[in-house]
Amino acid sequence: MNKFTAKIEIIGINPFVFLPEKVLQNIFKEAEKNKGKIPVKMKIEGHQFIQTLIKYSGHWRLYLNTPMRKMAKKEVGDFAKFEIAFDKEERKITIHPKFQTALNNDPKAKEVFEKLRPSLQLEIVRYFSFLKQEETVEKNVTKAISFLLGKGKFVGRENP
Repeated sequence: MNKFTAKIEIIGINPFVFLPEKVLQNIFKEAEKNKGKIPVKMKIEGHQFIQTLIKYSGHWRLYLNTPMRKMAKKEVGDFAKFEIAFDKEERKITIHPKFQTALNNDPKAKEVFEKLRPSLQLEIVRYFSFLKQEETVEKNVTKAISFLLGKGKFVGRENP
């Protein structure tokens, strides 16, 4: 694992960190590529997650979603300790059964979800994969369906 400390920055509504050049080069070497999306396993303040390195606007960025920042107790402007490495494991994130049931029970929400760009669909599905308690899952399923129906925010986003 490559270790570094970085300041959490934001572009648009997306918090992220830049990786030091040496760390980035190590990951390119591990991944045997320096283009496209690069799957990584990472820790922020000791809390482990999987994520994807993405090059946007000419710079490689490690985006930090809300569950990551909450677990680490860090926000935009804070410095955080990171560990990161290329993740060679195949990525397969399945939709949470309760969210799938809710979509099946609400054809309008399901239609909106299916029309979302794939990256936003994945962001929503991935969000559920971080939730551990059933009560939290149920509360967030309700929020996600409301979001898809144009009522409220979800995963830090306005209505689709």
